[in-house]
Formats: sequence, C-alpha cells, structure tokens
Amino acid sequence: MPNHLLDTVEGKRLANREDWLRWGPYLAERQWGTVREDYSADGNAWTYFPFEHAKSRVYRWGEDGIAGWADDRLRWCLSLALWNGKDPILKERMFGLTNAQGNHGEDVKELYYYLDGTPTHSYMRMLYKYPQAEFPYAALIDGNASRGRDRPEYELIDTGIFNESRYFDVTVEYAKAAAEDILIRIGIDNRGPEAAELHVLPQLWARNTWIWRPGIPEPKLSLAGGGVQAWHNRMPERRLDIDTNAGWLFCRNETNVPLLYGAAADGPFKDGINDCVVNGETGAVNRGQGTKCAAHVKLTVPAGGRHVIRLRWRPAASGGDPFADYDRAMAARIREADEFYAALQCNLEDADARLVQRQALAGLLWSKQFYRFDVRRWLEGDPLQPKPPPGRGVIRNGDWTHLNNRDIISMPDKWEYPWYAAWDLAFQAVPFALIDPGFAKQQLLMLTHEWYMHPNGSMPAYEWSFGEANPPVHAWAAWRVYRMDSALIGKPDFEFLERMFHKLLINFTGWVNRQDVEGRNVFQGGFLGLDNIGVFDRSQKLPIGGRIDQSDGTAWMAMYALNMMRISLELAAHNSVYESTATKFFEHFLAIAEVMTRQSGRRGLWDEVDQFYVNVLQRPDGSAIPLRYFSLVGLFPLFAVEVLEPETLAHSPEFAERLQWVLTHRADLAALVSHWDVEGQGARRLLSLLRGHRMKALLLRMLDETAFLSPYGIRSVSRTHLEKPFTLDLDGVHVSAGYVPGDSNSPDFGGNSNWRGPVWMPVNFMLVESLYGFHHYYGDDFRVEYPTGSGVTLSLREIADELSARLTRLFLRGPDGRRPIFGDTALLQDDAHFRDHVLFYEYFHGDTGQGLGASHQTGWTALVALLLQGRMADDPTSMDMPGED
Repeated sequence: MPNHLLDTVEGKRLANREDWLRWGPYLAERQWGTVREDYSADGNAWTYFPFEHAKSRVYRWGEDGIAGWADDRLRWCLSLALWNGKDPILKERMFGLTNAQGNHGEDVKELYYYLDGTPTHSYMRMLYKYPQAEFPYAALIDGNASRGRDRPEYELIDTGIFNESRYFDVTVEYAKAAAEDILIRIGIDNRGPEAAELHVLPQLWARNTWIWRPGIPEPKLSLAGGGVQAWHNRMPERRLDIDTNAGWLFCRNETNVPLLYGAAADGPFKDGINDCVVNGETGAVNRGQGTKCAAHVKLTVPAGGRHVIRLRWRPAASGGDPFADYDRAMAARIREADEFYAALQCNLEDADARLVQRQALAGLLWSKQFYRFDVRRWLEGDPLQPKPPPGRGVIRNGDWTHLNNRDIISMPDKWEYPWYAAWDLAFQAVPFALIDPGFAKQQLLMLTHEWYMHPNGSMPAYEWSFGEANPPVHAWAAWRVYRMDSALIGKPDFEFLERMFHKLLINFTGWVNRQDVEGRNVFQGGFLGLDNIGVFDRSQKLPIGGRIDQSDGTAWMAMYALNMMRISLELAAHNSVYESTATKFFEHFLAIAEVMTRQSGRRGLWDEVDQFYVNVLQRPDGSAIPLRYFSLVGLFPLFAVEVLEPETLAHSPEFAERLQWVLTHRADLAALVSHWDVEGQGARRLLSLLRGHRMKALLLRMLDETAFLSPYGIRSVSRTHLEKPFTLDLDGVHVSAGYVPGDSNSPDFGGNSNWRGPVWMPVNFMLVESLYGFHHYYGDDFRVEYPTGSGVTLSLREIADELSARLTRLFLRGPDGRRPIFGDTALLQDDAHFRDHVLFYEYFHGDTGQGLGASHQTGWTALVALLLQGRMADDPTSMDMPGED
C-alpha cells in the first residue's frame, strides 16, 4: 500500500507508543477557577481560586502554563514565561475572564495557535502573539463588563494593541531526539517597526505533591555548570541546558502565604521569579537551588528581526555536548512530521485544505492534558492541610466518591474547558482515530473504567456536575473508531469492541432505568448537551408542573440501541452468543420507535400537523402539549439509522430469524419504521425511525435556506423563528424562544452556551453521517430537492457531500481569500502573519459562519479533519484512508 501512514517513521513509532508518549503537551492552560481546585463552602470555583492568585498560590491537582510540556504524571513541568518590560506581571499563563466577567461567559483573551504536531509528540509547534505594549488586563475586564449580551465580546484584538504590528511572534517547538530526550526551540520574531526589548524565561518546576500528605520527598533543582540538574524520587535524574547566555533564577513552588493570607512563612515562593524580574526584588529568588527555576534571557530584537533560543531536557547520564547534534535531530523530526502528513493527505489535493486539516489535528494533539482528580480526597481534604468546609458534597459531586482520575485525556479546550466532558470525548476520539487509533480506543475505554463510570452505569459528564446526562454517543464512537482502526491497521480489534460492549451494556441499562421515568421508552434526559435549545432550561427544574418527553433524548436512545445491535452482530461473527443481545437491542429499538409515533392512547413525538418531531410537555392532569419549536431536537431522529449487509444476516441466522418473526407477526411495528423488510441497494436492509415519507418531510425543512440550512451547515434552530418566536403562556409563566444566530442573548441558559441558532460541528457531522447511511440503502435513485425550493434534486450522498462542503467552507479561504471563521476582522483576514493561522471555535454564527464561543475547541470541531479527508461513497462507516482506492 503506497504512502501508507504506518509505513512512515512516525507511523512505526506508534508501535512503541508508551515509551514515546511519556512526555508531551500535558499541562492545562488554566488550572485556576476549576472545580478540582475549589475548596470553598459555596462551590464558587471562579472566586475561590482567581487568576490573580495563580502566580502566587500552589495548585492541588495540576499545573498550567504557556506552551506547557510535562511527563505523563506531571512530575516535571516546562513552560514559557515572557515579559515586555511594561506588564505588571510575568506572562506565565493565558489570561481570560471568568464566567461572571464575560458578557458571554468565560473567555480566554489571548492570541495563540496550535500549528503542528505528531501523535507521539515527536514534534510539536505552537505560536503565541505577545504585545509589546502593556497587556490590557483592566481594559479587557472593563470592556466586557460594559457590554450587554446583545453585543459581541470585547477581544484582545479589539483593544488595538496589535496596531502597527507592535508585537512578538513567539514560536515554541518541541522535538524528541529520543523518547526521553527533549529538544526545545523558541523563536522570537519582532513584527514591529522598531527594535523592542523582551525578557524570555523558559521555566522548569516540580508539581507540588509533598505538602498534601506526609512522607513525600521534595524534588530538587540545582545549578550545575551552565544548566540545571533535576532530582525526583520517582524519576531518573535529568538535566536542562540552554545555548544562550542566561541567568538562572530559583524559587520554591510554594504558596506565598504572607502575601495572600498574612501569615508568616519562609520563601522564596512560587511568585519569586515574577517578583525578581518585574519588581527587581532580588531577595525573592535563590540563585542555586529550589523546586522551580527559569533561565532569564534578556533580548533586544531589531525591527523585523528574529532570535532563536535552544534548550535540551534529557537524562543527566546522557553526557556530551547537548547541542552537537541538536539541529540535525530537530530537522529530522520536522521532516518525519511532513512525511507523516504527506501520507495522510496523499489524496487531498488542495493546499489550503491540507493546512486546515493539519492544524485541526495539531489542536487535538496539543489539547491533551494530565487530569488528576480524586473526589473522595477532594471532599475529605489532605492530612497536611486545613479540613475543607462541611457539606461540599451536597453542592457538587458528593455521590461520585468512587471517581479517581489520573490519566492523559483529550480535553475540549485546555483553557475554557480544561476538564473532560463525556460526549465531547467521544467526538474527539473519532478524528484521533485518523492518526492514532490506539489513543482513540484508550480514551473510550477509559470512560468505562470503574474509576470513571458510576456504579449505576452513568458516565461522568464533566467536573461541574459529573451526574449530568450527556448524549449517549459512545457506542457510535466505539463502532466508528473500531472501523477506522481496522481499515488503518488491517485487522479488527475484537478485544477492544468486546470490552466496550460489556461496559456500554451497563451504561445503556442505566439510561433505561434512570432516564425513562414511567418505563415507556420515552426519555427525559434533561441536559443532554442541549440545555438551552428549547423553551425551558432542561438542566433545571421545570417552572411549571409536569415533565418534558424529549424527542432528542428518545432519538439518542434509538440510535444507541441500533449501535449496540450492530456491535453485537459484529461480535456474533466470532461468538454466536452475541446474536441474542443483537435481538435484544433490535426489539428495544422497535419499542422506542413505537412510542415516538404513538403511545397507547397518549400523544407521540411525531407531530402530524407540522410533519416534524417535537418535545411534548406532559401535564399532571394527563394532557399533553406539543412544543412546536423547530430545532435540532426534531432532526435527531435522523441519527437512528443502521444498514445491514446481507452477509451480516447470513452470519447471524438466529437474529435473521427474529427479524422475520417480527415482520410476520408484528406488522404494526414494521409499518412504523423504515422498510427494513424490503431489500435495498445491494440487497441491504434498513433500520431507521423514519420511513421515506417522514425522512423527506424532515429534509424539506432541514434543507430550506430560510429555515435550517445556512451557507455553513445546519443551524441549531430554524431561522423562521427570527420573525416568529415560539411562545408559551401556562400557569402564569410566559416563555419565549427565538432564533439567535450568534452568542446567547439570555443569561437564563448558562454563560456562553448557545444552541439557539449557531452551527455546531458535532451534530452537523452526525447529520452528514446519517445521510450517507440512508444513501447506502436507497442508492442514487432516491432523490431529494436541494436546497428546498430550488427545483434541483440530488441523491442523499450528494446532499451529504454538499453539507460537508458547507461545513469545511467555514475554515477554507473562499474565492475572495477570506475565511468565514474570522468574520469582518481585517487583521485576521488580510495580514500575512494571521490569515493562515486557523482557530477551531466551539460554534459558528448561523448566518455568517464567524467563529464563536471557545476559540480552541479543536476537540469536537476537529471533526472537520474527517470531513476534509473524504469518505468512501459505498461505505457509510469508513473514511478514505491513505492508499485506498
């Protein structure tokens, strides 16, 4: 197979992945303001550990920094600090606003980009843009405080601080000469019109683990020749060297108790290097040893000039000149990274598409983070520290005391969401499978481990509330990753699939027992990742009596049942025992399909009036009110689709017999769902919630450019609600829901969360997947008008291709050279030092495509890498892999 990914040097390295993954970009970008650092009585994590404390106060569970690098237990940490001679503090970590400070919630106020990376982190590169004028901390806080929710966020670029290009481009590269031998290269470019001074401080420190409980030896950093020797009781001795004249500054990674709490204590403290460089307090540092150090390099960089600093972090026993083979090794790793992506992108002809895909995957790789959280210890406190206030478990996560996490995890965004989210992680695993299926499988298995999954079968949603119900997409992700892994590796990993199946079986049962209130196969999952898409905030108690039967929650479960059925059939090919579980999930799917249409005298979720699926408010008096609000909720039933190959049924005779029994004896059920009794293209069978008529009815709205279809994908709410918001007056309560294409205009549904109009990558990706699935059954003869009202009909595969093109268009340069994600910001669109550095936002304006929300949510937005890669038209579950015809 020519140019196969695994035939490259980097691809072969994946075979020894554990050694090569011991070091990587595993620091958070924000440890302050997180739940795990919150030991308050009221549960307000943002105020308990604010940004202002971060430079002086030791973290309990992790560390953060700019361009961070660490081992896989965060014992030794490296990052970059900068000072332009004007800022009030060192630039050691990314600044941003808390949820309460931002007019649309928490928001990082920096400009940085993940530009490159390989799966083993043999080469990584990122860019940070540092202003030469004083960083506008106060202006950013005040500017956002003065803006209401009807106005856009006030960003760093809006302050004018990058005018006349008065900033430094600081590029940080890591390369591995060997698995334990780390090369660090810092390139500083002065983009301004005049020479400018810059202090560059590469930092090394030990995460503080010794003050929490007795018996933990304190690590030691000490000056040794022109470098620093590092001793840790859990690791071989190491050494950091620098090729530039530098003054080494040492302090202790300890809280500045006198400053923060007015108590007596001996320094130097965590902020000693800051106080020495910024305030000239030479007594704030040691010059020989400590647990934190920095190489202090003072530069004057001429206008348009460049300066390069090289460092090497390696075992102390290595010996020899640390820079003798440095450039050769760095060049080799860059060349190998290029070869790896050349193999991946061998069928991707457009250079801009290759650039976007590579940066999307780089963002995934840079967003790995070591996550440590023991909930029981967090609630009880540490032996050497003050006992936490009582009752904290009532506020948050008190019933998750089994949860004890200590892993490298793919994060949604290491600043805005520096904690894993269960459904985000499933979406993140799928694009990871494109370049590192081993890591993708590990991430999915991790969520089902006993120190993650609750005994009741729930997966931990996210640290603010582990018990929330995130959409159950993990069976879909497991099947998707399994197929991609099989295509890349050349053989199926049945052990992975079987392990996932058994844990997902527990999770599925937990959903049925906990989220189906009356046992009728109608689900009320609450949040489901879509808390504010509807009329009510579904993560809160209803302000009126009754409950909501959720079309989306029920559709997710129908999809889940089909996913589990398909996994069962795959396993049944090797163990016939799994045929019975396939039958079980097939029947559960039919039961859900029945209640989505009719409910034994009660209203179903399909609305004949509007030909659309709706949520239904079930009242205490037995009445039912359909909430006729056109949102993604009504499109999610498209997700529940599975196509069975004739070979699959031939290998599972017991399951095939059960299908035939239902067809013969339960014709009423067969009439409710798709034509699974009718052979389609290639003698395939279709299982879906939708017969052809209903699917066309949904697509009629979904593909209408005045409704759901935007130039950049499917909106989360129909644009028809711009002029005609949905309203409901009941029991003295008035609620209204309209179309909001950008950031949320209401505080009622959470700070920067908004599902009321923008385009979201994960659900759009699922819609594209579903259309490919339907085409796999129907073939080219089944055609639908696209766009609605155009008079042009396309096959479902062609429509899926068109939707995919609209989504990738968000990032790609158009004929005018502009990327929609950058909106009308001229600097981002036109400047040569900005326009090709792509950001992967949380969501996108429903009309313009401008990126909104978290700016580095390469997590699920990295799905664009798969859309760019393309798909085998005859297989809805496989992506084109390098070298395939």
